[in-house]
Amino acid sequence: MHRPAFRPALLLALLLAGCGAPSQHLPMTVTPVEALQIRGWVPQALRGSVGVAAVQGGQETGRWWGSKVSAVALQLALEESLLGVGMRALAPEPAPRYELKAELVQLDQPLVPALGVTVGTAVRYTLTDTAAGRVLYQRRIANTEDAGFTEAMLSPPERLRIANERALRANIALLLRDLVTLQP
Repeated sequence: MHRPAFRPALLLALLLAGCGAPSQHLPMTVTPVEALQIRGWVPQALRGSVGVAAVQGGQETGRWWGSKVSAVALQLALEESLLGVGMRALAPEPAPRYELKAELVQLDQPLVPALGVTVGTAVRYTLTDTAAGRVLYQRRIANTEDAGFTEAMLSPPERLRIANERALRANIALLLRDLVTLQP
């Protein structure tokens, strides 16, 4: 390829690499294998009786650069994960006995995602017994996950998105493993 034809191709590649890549809820949901492993340990009191309050924190992805996690995407991932392990209430009526609140308090990302990307997340969870009005569980869960260069060679925002989703899926899995140890 000679120089005049190479410049437009390079410019196009740079423009495409700069587009934002919002995190999606399905890759943040615990895998069916993880859900199956956890489902057998869910206490009877939590089966089908946990509702999810509106998630706080999160940020919409900008049009031009990066990847963020919206509160809506995290909420959907939590609801699907709780449903997968059998904790989520199947219907809004009657109101679920337990309410899970989540707040995305930290999303640490590199300013420029170069070769490999490591993302750190922290989510504050609170499980409340709505009938008794008491907190059963409260914890800030923090973890990190990464995405390698070969997973999205031409798109740094895509690598960031992959690392975001992995970090939050692992964070939700840690929450679910904590919840099955409760004896409400």
